[in-house]
Amino acid sequence: MTIHVVQYGDSLWKIANQYQLPVAAIVEVNGLPSENAIIPGLALYIPDEAIVHIRPYMLKAGDNLWQLSNRFNTTIEAILQANPGIDPSQLYIGQRLLIPTPIRPQIETLGFIIPYSPEDILPTLRTLSDLLTYVAVVSYSFTGEGYAYVLLDDTAVVLESNRLGITPLLMIRNFTSEGFNPDLAGNVLANPVYRRNLIDSLLRFINEKGYGGVSLDIEFIPPARRSDFNTFLTELKAALGTRILHVNVHAKTEDLPTNRIVGAYDYHAIGEIADVVAVMTIDYGYPGGPPDPVSPLWWMAQVVRYATSLIDSRKVQVAFPLYGYDWRVIDNTTTALSVNGAQNQAIIANTIIEFDEAAASPWYRYWKGLEEHIVWFEDIRSYQEKYQLVDQYQLLGVTYWQIALPAPQNWAYLHNHFIVT
Repeated sequence: MTIHVVQYGDSLWKIANQYQLPVAAIVEVNGLPSENAIIPGLALYIPDEAIVHIRPYMLKAGDNLWQLSNRFNTTIEAILQANPGIDPSQLYIGQRLLIPTPIRPQIETLGFIIPYSPEDILPTLRTLSDLLTYVAVVSYSFTGEGYAYVLLDDTAVVLESNRLGITPLLMIRNFTSEGFNPDLAGNVLANPVYRRNLIDSLLRFINEKGYGGVSLDIEFIPPARRSDFNTFLTELKAALGTRILHVNVHAKTEDLPTNRIVGAYDYHAIGEIADVVAVMTIDYGYPGGPPDPVSPLWWMAQVVRYATSLIDSRKVQVAFPLYGYDWRVIDNTTTALSVNGAQNQAIIANTIIEFDEAAASPWYRYWKGLEEHIVWFEDIRSYQEKYQLVDQYQLLGVTYWQIALPAPQNWAYLHNHFIVT
């Protein structure tokens, strides 16, 4: 694949000629606002049909280059050429190699859908149908006695997902008009009767609507309810049977049992119970906080290393943001926007896009009158690094919050470099 970072003096016509592609193809795959508006630092994905993929691999006990060449349908010579300086007689466990191979990795993906307007989201769902294993339909909360109830009409999305061969999951959250409610979660989890009410009502909706399982997003659970949460998961999985239990958990790099955000998540226990554990590797830079990358690579790597030390990697999904944040610097007032919207806002503002190498994240500064703004978002460079992390740790896959937000570079890269099962 090719990534072209725009330099001073570049034009789309010049870039298109360089890569022997129509200008319109570059505009479409990168979601550009026009054919004559680019800025320095803008990362363009140059679409091509990759025949050989360069995949990261961490050596395990017993690995050798001959075995790897057979496994990846390549040659020892090709591996050595891709890794100049390595000594085949001095390989070590945990060493990272790059493997040229025609074999694409297989992953399972999940896209979150908030069905505010089914007529608007269904065309997107159809467009992405070959790139999604699951959709989590964000439509449900529950009462203080544990009864699940519908917040948004999910009927059309569930029917269309099943028609398209995507498994719909009922997403249940401890969400109220004031946001995530810790007391709501804590009180229901602590009470065996209320837990049973929640499980029974979830099963009724699953059977009535045609869901393939549940995606839990229970946030800010009081740390004292850690054991109760594990009990609830065990009971829910027993009730679901072969249906999917998908559990979203906040990201952490160590166990902090008393922390109000992550304390209730026992990664090892959750990994033993759930079919899929989705670690929310998003919002490192968060609304109201200081301007920071939304999902920096160095942090994601730490979270993945910790998570996979406790959970089977083939059960783990990590979260990719399809959004960025725009901070007003004077007071950190924050506005969310899609990654494509963030890119095009930079183009309209005629600024320069910078790239933080450690975070593998793009950002830029612009002015609205006298107000300084800083924007962190994602582009093809950051998505490529994140996907390589998924492949390197052989994770189950990725979740995307949320698919109504345009991110054409991400979907083009996923289509060209992975097989979605």
